[in-house]
Amino acid sequence: MKFKKIAAATMAGAMALSLAACGGSNTASASTAASTTTSEVAADSNTSGEKKLTVTWWGNQTRNERTISTLNLYAEQNPGVTFDPQVAEWADYWNKLATASAGKALPDIIQMDYKYLDQYIKNGLLTDLTPYVEDGTLDVSNIDEGILNTGKGSDGGLYAICIGENAPALVYNKTLLDENGITVKDNMTIDEFKALCKEVYEKTGYKSNYYYNQGENNLEYVLRAKDITLFENGKLGAASADDFNQYFGVFEDGIKEGWMLSASSFAERNIGTIEQDPLVYGSDPANRSWCTFLWTNSLSAIQAAAPEGMELGITTWPSDDAKKSNYLKPGQFFCVSSDSKDPVEAAKVIDFFTNSVDANKILLAERGVPASTVVADAIAPDLDAGTQSGMTFIKNVIAPNCSQINVAPPEGTSEVVNLLKQLEEQLCYGQITAQEASEQFFTQGNAFLAAKAG
Repeated sequence: MKFKKIAAATMAGAMALSLAACGGSNTASASTAASTTTSEVAADSNTSGEKKLTVTWWGNQTRNERTISTLNLYAEQNPGVTFDPQVAEWADYWNKLATASAGKALPDIIQMDYKYLDQYIKNGLLTDLTPYVEDGTLDVSNIDEGILNTGKGSDGGLYAICIGENAPALVYNKTLLDENGITVKDNMTIDEFKALCKEVYEKTGYKSNYYYNQGENNLEYVLRAKDITLFENGKLGAASADDFNQYFGVFEDGIKEGWMLSASSFAERNIGTIEQDPLVYGSDPANRSWCTFLWTNSLSAIQAAAPEGMELGITTWPSDDAKKSNYLKPGQFFCVSSDSKDPVEAAKVIDFFTNSVDANKILLAERGVPASTVVADAIAPDLDAGTQSGMTFIKNVIAPNCSQINVAPPEGTSEVVNLLKQLEEQLCYGQITAQEASEQFFTQGNAFLAAKAG
């Protein structure tokens, strides 16, 4: 699927999609420009009764600019309100939040990921937004109930509002592949993907990064095809180490056959940022990738970072059962922390991000499909080609052929995620075999989770 030549008429329908569109019962990048510094937005020291809210998020340059502009707009429309934006790359974001929570100094408004939501709720770090819905401060009337419920805790409280919905997306250099007569199809199996990687490398010299340095979402995606949940309470969902062989085997085959980017290619740059992703950064084909594993809400940013003349395509992540693996993700939640001294104003800001058409004409669905169907329809004509392509991709490729997203992982999975990254790196350096990686991940991963559950 191309980024270009997408019919605008399909956008409104695509934006109305929700989790309910998925069938079946199966269960980041950041900016160097904003870095981790803080700065005040729209400060007005002469206004009496000033309210200053701290807002934190991870993201890329596009997200940072649009979010700050949106906060500026809110401050202009609400005299006396100022913001302290705190931006971090994904790799640093959660460590910074952990430090802040230990000091009872969490930001007022927190951008939250689905996989961490349950942990923050159970640790009492988030404010139940239900009272603000009931008194009209926070309007959720135009949000699909299925999407809204993903922000609820086991106690029935509403702790997060979905700012954007997205889906896994394999983005590739369509210009390069077209010039070399190489085609990409949706819903590739893993073997088909490996064959494609080999073909691209042999014809162009460009390599693939497969899932390296992408986190646990990708392993989970592969396991979903086998009806395996990556995380269960106190253990991994896999019955044996052999269940991980296919995933780790791709790294091993790629290094042996030459089409996998080396680990050093990632170590030499800041791959936490879209702008330095090997799909769009660098001039040496040996250190460039023809594809990258992202999410549909990243399409605008990756297109902006692409060299002039590079047309990008989009397809699904490889899996041996696309319907079981594919899913729509309620992501980019906004929450009010339990440390906030002004939760009412914080709830108003979230309402602004959710329901203001003017705000969303600045945000332009960078975080994903707006949760409010009214807002989604209103901004459809203003979306860029990359975002429109993502919406069409969700509507035509993912929604008709996907399953329910897995429940959020239990607390204590960070050690397992770090272990996965370490094993992938060792595989890319040729220090261990795929079988050894599988056995270590199964044994050590289960030990980490059991210790946390105990």
